[in-house]
Amino acid sequence: MPVSLLDTRVPAVLLRIDRNPFHHGTLGAVRSLGRAGVQVHLVADATGSPVRNSRFVRQIHPPPPPGASLADIAAALRRIATGVARPAVLIPMDDASGIAVGRLREELAPAYLLPQQPGTLPERVADKAELAGVCAAAGVPHPETVIPESAEHAASAARGLGLPLIAKWSRPWLLPAGAGLRSTVVVRSAQEARELYLRTGEAGSRLLLQAFLPAGPDRDWFFHGYADRSGAVCGGGPGVKSRAWPRGAGLTAVGRWAPNPQVQLLAERLAGELGYRGIFDLDFRRCGTTGRYHLLDFNPRPGAQFRLFTDTAGLDVVRALHLDLTHRPLPDGAPLPGREFVVENYAPLNALRPAPPAGRELAWNARDDRGPGRALWGLWGRHVSGRLLDRVRGAAGATASAGESPTAPSHDLPHDLSENVSDDVCDGVCDDVCDEKASSC
Repeated sequence: MPVSLLDTRVPAVLLRIDRNPFHHGTLGAVRSLGRAGVQVHLVADATGSPVRNSRFVRQIHPPPPPGASLADIAAALRRIATGVARPAVLIPMDDASGIAVGRLREELAPAYLLPQQPGTLPERVADKAELAGVCAAAGVPHPETVIPESAEHAASAARGLGLPLIAKWSRPWLLPAGAGLRSTVVVRSAQEARELYLRTGEAGSRLLLQAFLPAGPDRDWFFHGYADRSGAVCGGGPGVKSRAWPRGAGLTAVGRWAPNPQVQLLAERLAGELGYRGIFDLDFRRCGTTGRYHLLDFNPRPGAQFRLFTDTAGLDVVRALHLDLTHRPLPDGAPLPGREFVVENYAPLNALRPAPPAGRELAWNARDDRGPGRALWGLWGRHVSGRLLDRVRGAAGATASAGESPTAPSHDLPHDLSENVSDDVCDGVCDDVCDEKASSC
């Protein structure tokens, strides 16, 4: 995309509250705007993150502290706006940021340019309990869901939905660190459902029990889009998850741009019914019995693999947002079905294979921005080694105190995209590594 298409006088501020050093979507947004000549300010904890090595980052600012109030977040953003000294496009990069910015929209204007929509809408769609009702109202398929009102209700609902089933906390961004709670777990007995419900007070939000949709080839789909000032959806498209990490359960390790009229229609219908404005990321699972696409997740921010949907004019959802908010026309590009996106640390062999005819984008490595790719492997190796060591020490301590052999790994799942998952879940070590990615992928 020629630099002149974007108003380079208007900087961008990327906000990330969630602590995840390996969120490649943040790097994708930095590069997308930086390559177009836009000054990029990053508000995030970039300690130990490859993104800090990108040549396209103008300045890194400290994020609000964990558990920050809306007032704290607003104060931090006002300080940054004072330093930037001109109106900037503000882009939340995780659910917690999207919800906070939505609530603070009126307060943050005119220092920041933001889509015009009800301030509570991002919170409504990100809340998994609310999403079930949103889907019902819009006629979008959604797995059968029960919100239990007591421990006994949870047990009976588990039996009624059928086992195994999926349990979710409706607001995963509120889960306290170190509590041993994950946003999504596979429940295999009524007793497990009962015990989970009893931890509602710790979780900080409601428990959902959801019918299980088995995974399978070409069943996990996603849609990234930008709803502009008129409500038209542009800048993205439907994609299929070719490979996940952990396998069958986690984030997109390899994704492919694939035309899918049904997914496209559902995404546009939902955005239209809600009056949604801005960037969004949807996750679907196709039911192997009925063929219907069920919406599993609505993320009010860019998905981690949004750069997959870069068309022939170089347009993606982040550039579409900047163009629209600065009142510039969007270029007429053609989609590139078959284009591939690979996250190297999760699918290294795929990254080494010949690229498909429509092209491939890597999450970390880029010829015009080599710093993050070079930094990745050392940081990632230390990160995983540390997690493994913590796991071994924890197992040894538990064995010593209990006087028995270590138990088998649990079936807890990461806080990631595909939350209605298969029996083939990751082991405890993978859970620990993935678990940082809540509300971020």
